Amino acid sequence: MSSFRILGKQKLAGEITPQGAKNEALQVLCAVLLTPEEVVISNIPDILDIRNQISLLADMGVAVRQLSKHSYSFTAASVNQEYLHTKEFYTKSASLRGSVMIVGPLVARYGKAVIPKPGGDKIGRRRLDTHFLGIQKLGAEFTYDADNKLYTIEAEKLTGCYMLLDEASVTGTANIIMTAVLAEGITQIYNAACEPYVQQLCRMLNRMGARISGIGSNLLTIYGVQALKGCNHSLLPDMIEVGSFIGLAAMTGSALTIKNVQYDELGIIPDSFRKLGITVERQGDDIFVPAHKEYEIESFIDGSIMTLADSPWPGLTPDLLSVFLVIAAKAKGSVLIHQKMFESRLFFVDKLIDMGAQIILCDPHRATVIGQGSRLMLRASTMTSPDIRAGIALLIAAMSAEGTSTIHNIDQIDRGYEAIDERLNALGARIERIP
Repeated sequence: MSSFRILGKQKLAGEITPQGAKNEALQVLCAVLLTPEEVVISNIPDILDIRNQISLLADMGVAVRQLSKHSYSFTAASVNQEYLHTKEFYTKSASLRGSVMIVGPLVARYGKAVIPKPGGDKIGRRRLDTHFLGIQKLGAEFTYDADNKLYTIEAEKLTGCYMLLDEASVTGTANIIMTAVLAEGITQIYNAACEPYVQQLCRMLNRMGARISGIGSNLLTIYGVQALKGCNHSLLPDMIEVGSFIGLAAMTGSALTIKNVQYDELGIIPDSFRKLGITVERQGDDIFVPAHKEYEIESFIDGSIMTLADSPWPGLTPDLLSVFLVIAAKAKGSVLIHQKMFESRLFFVDKLIDMGAQIILCDPHRATVIGQGSRLMLRASTMTSPDIRAGIALLIAAMSAEGTSTIHNIDQIDRGYEAIDERLNALGARIERIP
């Protein structure tokens, strides 16, 4: 388990380019299982979760060729069904949250899938009901082995239908879409997630021969086809990295240019930072954040305290609330951070309080941040990263603190951010990786 040693109060300057979108990659990598033809995917981030997902596909029998550092070719001419019953598959897939999205493609193409209860961040309950209920409505049957925590899914025939999802789950929507594209007849998915990641998956599947309409809305219509072909696909920039870099620039008082962000795909993320008083300038498809001596939180028109809350797209993504929380500590004014989706994601605030931030954890879902502006002098600290997003928030805090901080368990950060220490050091940071 590695650690970061961070010397704080370093000014950053220059340009940085966000990696490919991690959450999109986890979906489209599973989609290669839907066709025996070659699929080429570019702008794949070189991070731990994605490397593990690619390794899992290779072990399942997918022919994987690395074309460049961030580009791969996948050919799933056949899948080794026997491997799905091995201890190695159980161990590898159980440790990776994205492994649940192999269910849809396997059931659609082979009529059967086996999957252990998947892992991922420990940020609260992350149920799979939406995935399974949607796939069941298409004709699959589920059995669960409670002793081995193993799901078996089988379908003699998949038939399209209308369904209203119980929640707009991003991965659940993706899994159901990948099942429905090869089902017989028409499938309509209402209350579908419409995040850019899902839109990208739908566009990729359409290039493969699927017939999906309503892309970008919460009502998707899928006309089933008999087979899919290969295609080329490029991932969007990672919007969570873009947001992390905006927050980092503001928190450290640095001027940064974030390159090639696909601005029109960022939704309300830039405006949400502006609510905290941070200047976010669009320059073509780049974002420029000037150096801030101080930034002040807005209030609502009626004068009430600003609230930032996550909600399904086009609302604010929950993956950025940890970043908003830490940068609000150095803003001038107060804000309520309301994390609706996960009940354990705010539990890292005790580490920020130890550093000198004024934060009241109201309950597992809400925290009130009393921003102290330029009066806040964060103290260096020794911390442990509990999950990917809290990890990057703690790194931002450490980079703005006085003295040298240490963050343990940075494998969590590496799961979502490619070579973050090297990329930030190139801008002037002082981050040392300790094995």
